[in-house]
Amino acid sequence: MQFEGKVAIVTGAGSGIGRATARAFAEAGARVVAADLSASVDETVAGREGMIAVRMDAGDEADVEHLVATAIDRFGGLDIFYANAGISGGATGIFDTSVELWSEVLRVNLIGPALAIKHAGPRIVERGGGAIICTASVAGLRSGAGGPAYSASKAGVINLVQTAAQQFAGSGVRVNAICPGLIETGMTQRAFDYARENGKEDKLGRLNPLRRAGVPEEIARVALFLASDAASYVNGQAWVVDGGLSSSHPVTRQEFGKPAF
Repeated sequence: MQFEGKVAIVTGAGSGIGRATARAFAEAGARVVAADLSASVDETVAGREGMIAVRMDAGDEADVEHLVATAIDRFGGLDIFYANAGISGGATGIFDTSVELWSEVLRVNLIGPALAIKHAGPRIVERGGGAIICTASVAGLRSGAGGPAYSASKAGVINLVQTAAQQFAGSGVRVNAICPGLIETGMTQRAFDYARENGKEDKLGRLNPLRRAGVPEEIARVALFLASDAASYVNGQAWVVDGGLSSSHPVTRQEFGKPAF
């Protein structure tokens, strides 16, 4: 998958999946605008050619408009937008989640990708087509993988890309989502650190058939595929990358090579 001559924006690029994907696009030949609210985005691009960093709020319309304009002013156009920025909203239950938290999670996680589609899409059309990718989550497929606000926001992202794919009909713009499972990122780092500190690292990812957590680069490779010509007939889909976690309903799992009962 090569991206010479292409221009890509990646939000949430200050760490984790966003950082891995922004660097992967650059290594594949794209010119990349790495965006994040955190100053750590500067580390993402440090010493790398063809990459610039922009500080911005993915859920703020003026910031998204400025981000798209920056890519076009600096690199002459836009072909790919990966709306990856998101927040977890914590682990509160549905009865303990405040309206303020609901509003903030939906603003960043759902309105953010909608703004990316709104402002980047028409500029990608001007280039003859391209790709928009949004980070959803397995939490958006069913309960059990995140808090209520986070899960609802990611379910919204899945429907958003389906709706957007239809509204871009005939334009050459494809819109897809990625649904990661348990990935070691800044959002999940506390859980990973706790497990390691307490000698329970082997428990991470134990509920999926691969029996391990994922790493950001494994999501980045899927993002590059969805942005590439290799995925030219993939549109309006939610690609699950979770080690098989969501392939089963809860059961008493059979161990490989052992009797079921």
